[in-house]
Amino acid sequence: MKRIFIAALVCAMPLFAVAQDPDLHIYLCFGQSNMEGNARLTEQIDREGVDPRFMMLSAVDFPDVGRKMGEWYTAVPPLARPGTGLGPVDWFGRTMVQNLPQNVRVAVVMVAIGGCKIELFDRDNYTSYAATAPGWMKGMIESYGGNPYARLVELAQRAQKKGVIKGILLHQGESNTGDPTWPAKVKGVYNNLLSDLGLEPDSLPLLAGEVVHGDQGGVCASMNEIIRSLPATVPQAWVIPSSGCAVARDNLHFSAAGYRELGRRYAARMLSLLEY
Repeated sequence: MKRIFIAALVCAMPLFAVAQDPDLHIYLCFGQSNMEGNARLTEQIDREGVDPRFMMLSAVDFPDVGRKMGEWYTAVPPLARPGTGLGPVDWFGRTMVQNLPQNVRVAVVMVAIGGCKIELFDRDNYTSYAATAPGWMKGMIESYGGNPYARLVELAQRAQKKGVIKGILLHQGESNTGDPTWPAKVKGVYNNLLSDLGLEPDSLPLLAGEVVHGDQGGVCASMNEIIRSLPATVPQAWVIPSSGCAVARDNLHFSAAGYRELGRRYAARMLSLLEY
């Protein structure tokens, strides 16, 4: 009788529970242009030497390099979409695998839209924002099936069948500069993600990066005060400082060197939370 009970229990378990690898750490990444990566990929250091333990689950097709949406690849940039560049996630992942045990792999799922407000990731009201988006943004939105939030959830659910989601990385805010309700809007996205993924409330760290800092002449630097207030609204939020990170000429985006440093800072915080 005991053997019959155990066999029935195993058969009743969801198939993905058996397939899950606790040593495959997954991070969900979303935001706007600094998240998708704005620095041109002109330096070999950014294209070469990516450890195969750092992986991506592609959120779109990359015809030029043979990537298909929903498939796994070594995380050689660009990670967001064809035509994007280097971003903080590139060196977040590299730094993570350098400091984690050799049996641990790191995978990222990225959905990012240059210039978008946080409202584009509002599960219930994104259509009203998308309808008013400028023409140059509409094509980017369509590359994610017209619903970037849904694409992020779809791929996150697929990733959950392979590994364990460990955290969420956010870099967004330039397009919401001066909006005091931004933390509450981020909380709404965060709560919806956890709910849609079947995760407990406040169960994942949310790492939110500052925009270009005032010490670098950041044109949206005033937004950092609002970003720094996020932990008061989202208890599991951690703010990643941007002070000292090198910037591009527009003082809105980071340079390649700045993205490398910002990515390392995201990783340092995550490693401390994982107690490595």
